[in-house]
Amino acid sequence: MKVIISGDHAGMTLRNEVKSVLDELGFTYEDVGADCTASVDYPDYAFPAAERVANGEFDRGIFVCGTGIGISISANKVKGIRCALVHDVFSAKATRQHNDSNILAMGERVIGPGLAREIVKTWLTTEFEGGRHQNRIEKISTYEKE
Repeated sequence: MKVIISGDHAGMTLRNEVKSVLDELGFTYEDVGADCTASVDYPDYAFPAAERVANGEFDRGIFVCGTGIGISISANKVKGIRCALVHDVFSAKATRQHNDSNILAMGERVIGPGLAREIVKTWLTTEFEGGRHQNRIEKISTYEKE
């Protein structure tokens, strides 16, 4: 699985935790997030990275900003993206099982590194259940095409 990582200045530390988890799990990844502590605009990092997931260059994405809110809203503007803002393990599992989310968003100012690691592991290793949930995903895709 290929994973793209992105985020603004407020997500740099947590992105390093994400990379550590990806290394442990043996996933291929690219970090295209900000590499500075000076304030930058999260849409500038969310849009291009989300487009690379939507076009199939990457299987999934993990995005981090201060709260996860701005970067998740931005990512969800890209057609084909189902970005879930997650701050607990239960939601990480549910969004993969039920929503087939392809981008995970987290907030560095909201959760600590230990919890973030568990969220990432759960999200990356949980499969989409399909079934009744597939119809719902198809409705979203149809709406996006209209």
